[in-house]
Amino acid sequence: MRSILLSGGSGKRLWPLSNDSRSKQFLKVLHGPGGNPESMVQRVWRQLNHAGLASKALIATSLPQVEILTSQLGDDVRLVVEPERRDTFPAIALAASYLYSVESVSLNETIAVLPVDPFVEKEFFEVLATLPEMLDKSGADLALMGVVPTYPSEKYGYIIPQSLSSSENNNEYVNVAKFQEKPCESDAVLMMEQAALWNCGVFAFKLGYLINLLIEMELPIQYDEMLKQYGRLNKISFDYQVVEKANQIIAIPYNGFWKDLGTWNTLTEEMGSSVVGKGWITGDSLNTHLVNELNIPVAILGLSDVVVAVSPDGILVSDKEASPRIKEILKNEDQRPMYEERRWGCYRVLDYTKNEAGGEVLTKRICISAGKNLSYQYHLLRNEVWTVVSGTGELILDGQSRMIGQGDTVIIDRSMLHSVRAVTELEIIEVQIGSQLIEEDIVRVSTKWQDIVQTYVKHA
Repeated sequence: MRSILLSGGSGKRLWPLSNDSRSKQFLKVLHGPGGNPESMVQRVWRQLNHAGLASKALIATSLPQVEILTSQLGDDVRLVVEPERRDTFPAIALAASYLYSVESVSLNETIAVLPVDPFVEKEFFEVLATLPEMLDKSGADLALMGVVPTYPSEKYGYIIPQSLSSSENNNEYVNVAKFQEKPCESDAVLMMEQAALWNCGVFAFKLGYLINLLIEMELPIQYDEMLKQYGRLNKISFDYQVVEKANQIIAIPYNGFWKDLGTWNTLTEEMGSSVVGKGWITGDSLNTHLVNELNIPVAILGLSDVVVAVSPDGILVSDKEASPRIKEILKNEDQRPMYEERRWGCYRVLDYTKNEAGGEVLTKRICISAGKNLSYQYHLLRNEVWTVVSGTGELILDGQSRMIGQGDTVIIDRSMLHSVRAVTELEIIEVQIGSQLIEEDIVRVSTKWQDIVQTYVKHA
């Protein structure tokens, strides 16, 4: 079995920590092994490793998430990158074409698709591993995993089984009659009486099933060609394009722990500590959580059932039950992300100003992990001034190499090629000055440090 993990979307339900480049699955607020903070994607990848499934798994993602995935999971994680975001069907089709034409995976191989952020225990992956057997036994087009509901939730979609099915007697799978999206509570009660399951977004099919479907739709099945034509694929979910049109669908019940940590009120229930970052909560503040990414302390006094989240992107103070409403408030907000994780470390925007003449000034605090390096790059629209706050590193500036350390200043004019590798963890204050300060104003010449040194450094 091969697995495709979907990690393409952006989200604002966990604002101000989540943004267009750092979705909820990347927030390091869970309690990991040894008490270290862990993100949802790190937790799932660790569980896949323990289940022996990670070596045959890849992540379908979008371009803005490539560096943060590499940063959190390492350089060995296999990614299939969408040229642009186009919903789940195009993303899965792209990944399937990669497995078929690049990795030469058999058409009879089972492909399991799952979200990158389910909050589950190891038993979930044990049921996931039975999907190939269930597909073979049933002869179905698709096999879904469905969670046995614990209460009549209005937040989840439901899988409704057929009322009479010979397959129900073996307790391994049920035939699916239909799907119901987010019913009212009274309808959910009736569905539970029909042995309906929560739809947790996990399904499987034979690779040949999807490849043949792409051929019928006159879409490319070669990965390189799929990349070229990706922009003409309809923005449509896999559910609408494939699931609703399948002839036979089965569902495998999962009667274990499963939770969607998509809002602050659900996420805080699984956090290892009520305070993450600098701050205090008084003892009479019951069921209250603070997540603070700034160095400014935050104090919460006498407030219960509240979440306070603080980041460079903003500050949220909310009753926990009301916290999902943040998505409504931010629906027209397009502020640039003020914090990003990259393959080499992270950066935080400290200040941004625009003068009357239209010039822009942006100040960042950049942290480069020991042994990591920035790409060898130049800019067309800005000059930069670096001041080293701490650590040591090797700088390459227009082919000249030298060591830099605390207190050193580097002036980088536009069009000057530059890169730096951290010998020890390196912190830099970067001031950008230019006509348009955007992340897209980066022309990368080379990424690997060894290649940069061998190809571009001028030797005496």
